Amino acid sequence: MILAAGRGERMRPLTDETPKPLLKISGKRLIEYHLENLARAGIEEVVINHAWLGEQFPLVLGSGEQFGLHIHYSNEGEKALETAGGIIRALPFLGSEPFLLVNGDIWTDYELSGLTEPSFQLKYLMHLILVTNRSHHPRGDFDLDEHTFLLDKPAYTYSGIGVYSPKIFTRLKVGVQPLAPVIRETIRQRQVTGELYTGAWEDVGTPERLADLDARLAM
Repeated sequence: MILAAGRGERMRPLTDETPKPLLKISGKRLIEYHLENLARAGIEEVVINHAWLGEQFPLVLGSGEQFGLHIHYSNEGEKALETAGGIIRALPFLGSEPFLLVNGDIWTDYELSGLTEPSFQLKYLMHLILVTNRSHHPRGDFDLDEHTFLLDKPAYTYSGIGVYSPKIFTRLKVGVQPLAPVIRETIRQRQVTGELYTGAWEDVGTPERLADLDARLAM
């Protein structure tokens, strides 16, 4: 599942007419990098949730055939349901097996195939990819212990990439819900593992960050 329903307030005025995941970096839409990465990982079915200017996603991406994928669209209407709410709404598309989740407003060279190989198995309810902190988020979100369990104390930043069991969300009510409290509650249950990725990763959250990444990729 690719999360793509946010309004992108910090990216205005660029997002007044275009959803943030459809903005281009180095000649390619941000979401296209994710779709190609998912296809390389052997994923065949992808869910994209949308709200703000959401009609643009199927118009631009179609059925996903051009990427070797089949895209399902989860329409949240005019107001986005936030991260956990969007997942709950999309559960009928996601099925009963663990699913890979990617934020639509990040850019990374992390290969998602590492999360789909037979050697990877979701042993608990979540497995999250962490990255080193950036200047716009210096405190971080979570830490890792010596056994790769996540700790609810700031040390590293959640990358927006993870593998989740749908069991987490089936007990939650449909409606506007952020994901962070759900993650923290699952950490308290000792049911979240993770790993630290030190490669390229960017939260493309502002026009300045978008322009900077675009310039660097063009080099």
